[in-house]
Amino acid sequence: MSRTRGTGNNVLDTGTEPQSTQAAEAAGNTAGDGAAAPERGRRHVHLAHVRFADLDPLNHVNNVRMLTYLEDARIAFLRWDAPGGDGDGDGPLGAMVVARHEVDYVAPLLLRRDPVRVETRVTEVRGASFRLAYEILDDERVYLRAESVIVGYDLERQRSRRLTPAELEYLEGYRDPA
Repeated sequence: MSRTRGTGNNVLDTGTEPQSTQAAEAAGNTAGDGAAAPERGRRHVHLAHVRFADLDPLNHVNNVRMLTYLEDARIAFLRWDAPGGDGDGDGPLGAMVVARHEVDYVAPLLLRRDPVRVETRVTEVRGASFRLAYEILDDERVYLRAESVIVGYDLERQRSRRLTPAELEYLEGYRDPA
């Protein structure tokens, strides 16, 4: 098991394919119309497909590609799957940056036909930031556990900003129960 820590300034304004409503319904995370279910503590589920290009010389998914799976899931959670979210800045979430990542690689992920799940939940919400926890897993094992600190960002002033009431409300729906 290896551990990676890093920081980044990735503004979450670019994206990936949106999570399918069918996959989210199967995981029990939506109300059937693509809208988020009302109970607190739910997890966002994003399906990641392992591609041949993701593999390293040992035929494991490369550690950097695993972070890309987290990025894809994070963008789906914050942009594509958020109420009114289509990735163009509309909806409840404004610009955000990644301030910190902490990653534990638990087991090697190999090339496979079936996608893996990237489950995301909110573990802490503060005035200007929040903490996400992720797992990359399938029904048999966990491959990766990670945490990120995400900060609200003012693009004009190029500095952190307070989270809005709408952002806080959305994040609270995914926060682990106390």
